Amino acid sequence: MKGVFSAPGDYIHFKSQVPLHKIPIYSKQWRYYDFGPKVVPPLICLPGTAGTTDVYYKQILSLSMKGYRVISVDIPRVWNHHEWIQAFEKFLDAIDVHHIHLYGTSLGGFLAQLFAQHRPRRVRSLVLSNTFLETSSFSAAMPWAPIVGWTPAFLLKRYVLTGIRDGPHEPFIADSVDFVVAQVETLSREDLASRLSLTVDAASVGPLLLSDSLITIMDQLKDQVIERYPGARLASLKTGGDFPFLSRPDEVNLHLQLHLRRVGVEARPDLVIGMPKDGAGGSSSEQKNGRRDTDDAPEDDKRGSGSTSNENELPLAPEGTDTQNLESAPLLLNGFNSNEQTVAANKVLSNFTCEFIILNLLHLYPGTLYSDWKCRNLDSLCR
Repeated sequence: MKGVFSAPGDYIHFKSQVPLHKIPIYSKQWRYYDFGPKVVPPLICLPGTAGTTDVYYKQILSLSMKGYRVISVDIPRVWNHHEWIQAFEKFLDAIDVHHIHLYGTSLGGFLAQLFAQHRPRRVRSLVLSNTFLETSSFSAAMPWAPIVGWTPAFLLKRYVLTGIRDGPHEPFIADSVDFVVAQVETLSREDLASRLSLTVDAASVGPLLLSDSLITIMDQLKDQVIERYPGARLASLKTGGDFPFLSRPDEVNLHLQLHLRRVGVEARPDLVIGMPKDGAGGSSSEQKNGRRDTDDAPEDDKRGSGSTSNENELPLAPEGTDTQNLESAPLLLNGFNSNEQTVAANKVLSNFTCEFIILNLLHLYPGTLYSDWKCRNLDSLCR
């Protein structure tokens, strides 16, 4: 992994154009992106333990340009699978979405299957990638699970990061790892603790009412998932590492598009440019209740000018445009100045230094206690 993370040019472009929504629903805070024609049934992306709503930005950019609606969701702070099912259903009600197509990777794929099992009327299809069917193996590998809620943040981050395969990678795979590691650094202790709790909470996926023909299994490493859904469509990737949606976005996006076509989702590319005013913004419930958080919205939206621009009118580059071309755009040159990059680098370096020192002190602490106890006993004997 690189010492200092530098945000890709297309990610900076994405952040400047696509607003991040934040809405409280009861006691849960939801962070999500919602982009594309609202008349199209959405593809909802659920990340893994180390992921955030931002890790699917390449899918949002590509598929929305083709006329699909993509919603990328952060996993909220829920501590068991029953709580997840209820919270996710309330989220869908809040954004006025009833029938969905789910794309889940790792933990997100497991949560997608559980939701499809317990709320079959809402899930129209599944795309699963590198996921699992039960949590017993994770629970056995984490004997300290009962105290995960009291574990310091740096230890939780260290545990999550050890699950990412490190070592010599092809450049595009190394970049995807760096991006995810940077996202892990943005997660709070409570976020990490709740996600790890979901991986060890005793649960397993039961039979689904959803037909196997409506399931696509992509880049799956565990044979048990393929065996569970023998009639599912298999989509293999050449390479891609742990995060193919970042390292191999063209292949992943193609498989997602083929899946959506196969299950009957009709794209509306005619609505990508010149979206009607009633299709602007996020869900209709947000527009009615005014609960949208625009802290991360583009500057044009924050100024509240009289412009009739729509957040779904993304001035995307042509399909052949790569990251280098995007970096040369005037919009991106002002993304970060040298002082901001220096401050960010120093902050990351100080965090890693503190964690390294604390980890080494933790190893010495039990020995120091033992030595102190031994000296006290010897002193009492001498007296």
